[in-house]
Amino acid sequence: MKERNASRRPRMSFLKMDMTQMEFPDASFQVVLDKGTLDAVLTDEEEKTLQQVDRMLAEVGRVLQVGGRYLCISLAQAHVLKKAVGHFSREGWMVRVHQVASSQDQLLEAEPRFSLPVFAFIMTKFRPVTGSALQIFELCAQEQGKPVRLESAEQLAEAVRERQQYAWLCSQLYRKAGLGSVSLDLCNGDTGEPRYTLHVVDSPTVKPSRDNHFAIFIIPQGRETEWLFGMEEGRKQLAASAGFRRLITVALHRGQQYEGMDSIQAELSARVMELAPAGMPAQLQVPFLSVGGDIGVRIVQHQACSPLSGDYVIEDVQGGDKRYFRRLIFLSNRNVVQSEARLLQDVSHRAQKKRKKDRKKHRPADTPEDLPAAQGQSIDKSYLCCEHHKAMIAGLALLKNPELLLETPLALLVVGLGGGSLPLFIHDHFPKSCIHAVEIDPSMLEVATQWFGFSQSDRMKVHIADGLDFITRLAEEEARPHYDVIMFDVDSKDPTLGMSCPPPAFVAQLFLQKVKSILTPEGVFILNLVCRDLGLKDSVLAGLKAVFPLLYVRRIEGEVNEILFCQLHSECKLATPELLEMARALEQTLRKPGKGWDDTYVLSDMLNTVKIV
Repeated sequence: MKERNASRRPRMSFLKMDMTQMEFPDASFQVVLDKGTLDAVLTDEEEKTLQQVDRMLAEVGRVLQVGGRYLCISLAQAHVLKKAVGHFSREGWMVRVHQVASSQDQLLEAEPRFSLPVFAFIMTKFRPVTGSALQIFELCAQEQGKPVRLESAEQLAEAVRERQQYAWLCSQLYRKAGLGSVSLDLCNGDTGEPRYTLHVVDSPTVKPSRDNHFAIFIIPQGRETEWLFGMEEGRKQLAASAGFRRLITVALHRGQQYEGMDSIQAELSARVMELAPAGMPAQLQVPFLSVGGDIGVRIVQHQACSPLSGDYVIEDVQGGDKRYFRRLIFLSNRNVVQSEARLLQDVSHRAQKKRKKDRKKHRPADTPEDLPAAQGQSIDKSYLCCEHHKAMIAGLALLKNPELLLETPLALLVVGLGGGSLPLFIHDHFPKSCIHAVEIDPSMLEVATQWFGFSQSDRMKVHIADGLDFITRLAEEEARPHYDVIMFDVDSKDPTLGMSCPPPAFVAQLFLQKVKSILTPEGVFILNLVCRDLGLKDSVLAGLKAVFPLLYVRRIEGEVNEILFCQLHSECKLATPELLEMARALEQTLRKPGKGWDDTYVLSDMLNTVKIV
């Protein structure tokens, strides 16, 4: 080495020395550079090895000046990171870990890539302060990104481990397609909060060509819950129709600011290339796709925390037809719309005009002022957004003489209020109805009233109570009330269960007997069932069948929801043509002039695929 560098680097010295007993004086250097030596020495965690590493790191500290830096290039295996971070943090040094960025050529190279990322440990020597317990841990995961301050060595280790797992995933995606369902969050480099959610969808049946290897699809804000974007089968259909070997869908998170499609593309370009498949031609321009060419509109109108339901948001989003919709989202299950209502068109139109003016003022397009404040009259109460609500309303056709229901006094019990769209629709369209709604969470009544145009009246009464306790109390009364219709639309707060709607206690045999006891002989019990566990679902259906001999099931297309219609007398069973005729009779009555009615809502369509269990 001396001979090779004598003329080119005459001031560089090459010395043979024991790194655990270096001959340099104290504070000789401003930088100590270690290119893999720590990894090579720390091959295990045996006592002898650890002692040798302690001596090596102690020497590094001795020969460095205050303010000097130890730069160590490492693969950051767990035991190596633990040792290095632990040693220098105890000495009061600042600890920063940088991930070494891969070049664009490496991302597209033909040979399989090395799956472990390379890190640089940068340990800065501080002057010892007696009695100080200050420890500084930072991670810089992007070449130009700001370091993120972490609270502990454990958090730093976890962050490094996530980067390693991501690199391994990228390597696997590069080597082969069809790994199954792959999703990941890309976080804000400054705050660590999720900013983008990516789903990788491979279409192995697509015939490769130069231009169809890879594409990115930006889901407009507020539309990530739609079946096409929010469900695995929907994303597969989207990828197949797009015609690319690999499609990555990108969902934008609420609470994050986005300037537009161009800025998102610039932000994501380098990162998504790490997820590209093998075989892509060099310098290929990867297309960014979307619906309508923009990123959509999402306005968070209100955010709060309920003691029972947890954190939730009220947001206004623009749908595919450019109409605006108001949604209630529980952040514990942020990809599920809990309640939804359409805003009146004149309100949407005013919002669009206001946004155009605001753009001229260069104000961000997603500030809360872009849409009007929530008012009861801004909600289109004649429109049901949720398909399962439409099916539940169609179930009223099972009542006797459906064509006379508008003139018939109806007693209804609805368990689960949410935004109140379901009971409100019944109240407005069935003028002789009397509705008791039961809601366990008082915060939801406030949400429904303030944000979804809900109001109580002499025909609409809300009871703040546990639905189980409320029905049990009614069943035990000597002069118990009887309802023509009982509806359950109540979700479970326990995400570990295979059934998210209703909670299992609502379909227990003993409780179903209580429901039966307050249902009129010709009444109908309508239940929204969301159950992914097939064995559990079969058990629920069998339990319902034991109490209610006549049981119809209506599957909601593109969703997990199934609507169950339960009646007490199996001899009242209706064939599909009879069901459809009754639904048409009811709809004809509801479509009377002067009554607000959504022309796209056809009751008979809701019962067309009903099956008898």
